[in-house]
Amino acid sequence: MSTLAFAPHAPAEEGFTEGADGTRIHYEVWTPPHGAPPASTLVLSDGIGCDGYAWKYVVRHFSRAHRIVHWQYRGHGRSGVPHDRSHTTFDDIASDLEAVLRATHTRRAVLMGHSMGVQVCLDYYRRHPEAVEALVLICGSHGMPLDTFHDTRILRSAVPLFLRAAQRFPRVVEAAWRAVAGSELSYQLATHLEVNGRLVSRADFMPYFDHLAGIDPQIFLSMLKSAGDQSSYDQLPDVRVPTLIVAGTADGFTPYWLSEEMHDRIPHSELLTIPGGTHTAPIEQPELLELRLEKFLAEVESAPRAQSGTA
Repeated sequence: MSTLAFAPHAPAEEGFTEGADGTRIHYEVWTPPHGAPPASTLVLSDGIGCDGYAWKYVVRHFSRAHRIVHWQYRGHGRSGVPHDRSHTTFDDIASDLEAVLRATHTRRAVLMGHSMGVQVCLDYYRRHPEAVEALVLICGSHGMPLDTFHDTRILRSAVPLFLRAAQRFPRVVEAAWRAVAGSELSYQLATHLEVNGRLVSRADFMPYFDHLAGIDPQIFLSMLKSAGDQSSYDQLPDVRVPTLIVAGTADGFTPYWLSEEMHDRIPHSELLTIPGGTHTAPIEQPELLELRLEKFLAEVESAPRAQSGTA
């Protein structure tokens, strides 16, 4: 069954590949219906703990004319858990993404990332610039998010403590995690304190909590720690592909100024500001994102290309 069951049609392909350490990685591919040639390939990278919920409207709108590849991080969704739960570094994630692109015969694509997926896209571009046609960076930062969450460093101290607790008392922490992450209280707190509860619907946002409750807390915390230690800040001036940055002015997870900073440092980048948008801006104001993204992709696709989008 498709993870992104809200797409207008079923994926043309669904399968598994393996990262460098043998961890199974799940992916899905949509192609335009009725055999129409795709305008380009969009590769979607989630935020940590996410299973595609942020891409609901992007997939629904753009799979009509574009080829879309969505994949799941190790320990997320239908992807496997690594034998060594510390194998959640950006080396591992880059290896997994490379395996997905190889398995789906994707030689060149528009990389789109939400939240931690922004770091994933920037890191992959640094490693494999020839494989990237353009970047779409949504509600994320260039790195070290533990230092900027709500403009504090509280997570910098808290995450290592939680990770050690999860490693020492795995059953206790996992039981508490499942009870809290999937609870109604967590949903209500998030929609009152972190996201725009007036704009986001329960049907759009609740899948995040359902998926989060099923993740191994060691995987989540270890990956979060890796994200907290990773940065592409110094490489931003070297980005040489069209880049669209999308940011909500009320995003507490990745404050708006981080997107402004990326915009300033990435040559010729474009910034879409979503007024009042929070970390879930793609499902809060999807029409605004769709309109701007359509224009951006049309410009990318009309530019001369050195290579085709797929093999």
